[in-house]
Amino acid sequence: MLKIRMQGTKRDIHWFQRLMEREERIHVLRMSEIFTNKGTDKYFRAYAEVEQIEK
Repeated sequence: MLKIRMQGTKRDIHWFQRLMEREERIHVLRMSEIFTNKGTDKYFRAYAEVEQIEK
């Protein structure tokens, strides 16, 4: 299992979340809500837990 921290705009985070969910080689176990970053109104962060799908 991998724990991933994503940081970017809300649009970028949503885009990457959809990309991970469509990828056939990984399974998204958990996706956090989007959190604000201190000191900026432009960038946010979110966390994901993913695992490799064995074929």
